[in-house]
Amino acid sequence: MPQHKPSREYPSYGEIKLFSGTGSPDLADHISRYLGLPLSGRDVTLFPNDNLFVKLHKSVRGQDVFVIQTTSRPVHRNLMELLIMLQTLRLDSAGRITAVIPYMCYARSDKKDMPRVPITARLVADMIEIAGADRYMTLDLHAGQIQGFFSIPGDVLTAFHILTAHMFDLRLKMKDPVVVAADLGFAKKGRNFAASLDAPIAFVEKRRSGDDARPAALTLIGNVEGCDVIVVDDEIDTAGSIIQAVKLVKENGARDVYAVCVHPIFSEKAVDQLAELPLKTIITTDTVPIPEGEREKLAEKLQVLSVAPLLGEVIRRAHEGRSVGEMFNE
Repeated sequence: MPQHKPSREYPSYGEIKLFSGTGSPDLADHISRYLGLPLSGRDVTLFPNDNLFVKLHKSVRGQDVFVIQTTSRPVHRNLMELLIMLQTLRLDSAGRITAVIPYMCYARSDKKDMPRVPITARLVADMIEIAGADRYMTLDLHAGQIQGFFSIPGDVLTAFHILTAHMFDLRLKMKDPVVVAADLGFAKKGRNFAASLDAPIAFVEKRRSGDDARPAALTLIGNVEGCDVIVVDDEIDTAGSIIQAVKLVKENGARDVYAVCVHPIFSEKAVDQLAELPLKTIITTDTVPIPEGEREKLAEKLQVLSVAPLLGEVIRRAHEGRSVGEMFNE
């Protein structure tokens, strides 16, 4: 008699268990509400010696666990908290662990561009895997090659679909809108953003002069005279690029100026400087929490769109083994 060939077996996991770090509690709560699932209980304790301790309230043995933790400021506290939570879940025999990282720290340290420097983005990827993550999920990495630093599977998503949908409605009220990429490094993504809005694009060219470490905006490639301008970048950190871009387009005759980014890092005095800029609106997302005091300084200038429905739906599809690409007709 012919031997029966066993069918290929796929691993199955238990229920979804959502855990939140302390880095982005509001976003985690919104994801929880989107999925209609509670956040699982855990204690995160900071001892007097600055050591962190994590304890789960209930067992997650065999469960499909998702840990939501951004790694923005305080970077090292949030990163260590993520790593400790991942190890805690691994030691409690979770069936599968996915690190959901709305914003990934050290993403700019993605290559050796001078002698005797680290590739810290690779180190962070290694630590996340070694700590216990089976998968990862993140949004708009600064450099695409960071995906190659992970040897575990993951979903690298973009929030530009959310920003594009919002701006597409807003552009109907604009006069001859033009998308401006804040620097040439963002040229390709900027072009895609402009194409989705059916708008022309211009570029800010920046160069370093002499011994000045900071690049200066020199010229604008494209025409913005008499047009409403949408300055776009993946993140606003110190706001240097946005400030230079806004001043440059204004000097070239732009009307209203809008700033758009995914990650509102807002380091140093960025918020104070943005509040003084002649910007009509700053449109961003909640991948990084913005303190209430900084929100008040920006007041009506600031619009924050939530990535919770996007991350929530991808979590659901990852659990059910369904395509994520179908969400974007890919």
